[in-house]
Amino acid sequence: MQCSTPPVIVLMTDFGMTDTFIGQMKGVILSIVPDARIIDLTHAIAPQHVVQAAFMLGKSVPFLPESSIVVSVVDPGVGTSRNVIALQTDKHTFLAPDNGLLTPLLQSATIQHCMTITNERYMLSTRSSTFHGRDIFSPVAAHLAAGVPLHELGNLIEPSTCARIAMPCSTTSDNGQSWEGSIIYTDHFGNLVTSLEADLLDRSAAWMVSAAGCQPLPLSATYGDVADQQPLAYAGSSGTIEIAVCNGNAAQALGLRDGDMVRVRREC
Repeated sequence: MQCSTPPVIVLMTDFGMTDTFIGQMKGVILSIVPDARIIDLTHAIAPQHVVQAAFMLGKSVPFLPESSIVVSVVDPGVGTSRNVIALQTDKHTFLAPDNGLLTPLLQSATIQHCMTITNERYMLSTRSSTFHGRDIFSPVAAHLAAGVPLHELGNLIEPSTCARIAMPCSTTSDNGQSWEGSIIYTDHFGNLVTSLEADLLDRSAAWMVSAAGCQPLPLSATYGDVADQQPLAYAGSSGTIEIAVCNGNAAQALGLRDGDMVRVRREC
């Protein structure tokens, strides 16, 4: 007899871990499907920062177990007329507010179905206007994990009708001799993650990375390439250029923040 694999539900929010929001969401999920495995991707998205959430989701998807149900709740429009959508790709199913958070998937994933979530049967019977993460997203995700077919959740829509946002990108005006981007977020260590894609750079060449008010930094391989407390730039694990301070906090030491412009220039 072959045992079925317990479903995986992935949570990403801007709720933080101080309050009981995440515990309540997990409680709802496990009340419906007790054998679910829950991955906390992050609950540290900057409040209401949909662009940051979209960026981090897009970078994380390749590392999630196949057939995961991914719940992404960064929802400045909670309680308004914005839709709750489900996007089924060839790899995963995504639940999110229709506010552009799923832009990376809408741009590049193989989409099989797209739905608006309207069937109240799969939501909590009493729903607040400010906590759809608990009252709509969590029970819907749990019912999907329990085997409810996607088509029972609501109405099919064209993916082209879903909201999209302008994603941070790398731009060049000199045929790739230099690229400009911006800081997307600051991680737990104070490292500054940018939108500059490392794959755009010829790694056989020397590159200098500069940001407003900071001395240009040569592109290094890893933290140990510089002395303790010294700044450096390198290709981070997400595939974009990052700025850090060895054993320090770059955001504090360099005075840089999310949204600041960053430029990488070829030296030779």
